[in-house]
Amino acid sequence: MPPRIYLAGFDVFRPDAIEHGHHLKDLCAAQGLEGLYPFDNQVPDGLAPEATARLICQHNRQMIHDCDAVLANLNAFRGLEPDSGTCFEIGMAVALGKPVWAYFDDAPTLRRQVPHDADGHDAQGFVVEDFNLPRNLMLACTWAGHSRDAASAVSALAHWLRQPQRAPLAP
Repeated sequence: MPPRIYLAGFDVFRPDAIEHGHHLKDLCAAQGLEGLYPFDNQVPDGLAPEATARLICQHNRQMIHDCDAVLANLNAFRGLEPDSGTCFEIGMAVALGKPVWAYFDDAPTLRRQVPHDADGHDAQGFVVEDFNLPRNLMLACTWAGHSRDAASAVSALAHWLRQPQRAPLAP
């Protein structure tokens, strides 16, 4: 059975979410991986919104539990930071000891991305971290690697998974 890859990201909110999911799954298949996309799950019609949300959450958590690795779209979503649901999925994967491979547009350090004053504080007065990382340290210090786009990320993840001596994941 090929390695199963959970495809995390805000892509489920795209107008072409289903087609994009097929594209991501095709990228995985071309590398000998099985892509698991959240819309692979079925949600019955007629549920209350809260029940629908709980069922989607349960299904996605089960997919993460059952996968071998997570591929995460960490491009900025609705602001400067990645999608919060994707960050939760990454945290769950890391807690389960699953490798995570991230992808996002070539990004400079957070300090260069977030406007700040001479003391390093943003417009709300919060310190903008300065660890020379392109994303928050809790993401950047736990992923197995990162790439610029989905296609190169799938390829890099497949290559990484085939390595007999992979770098250990952060605890």
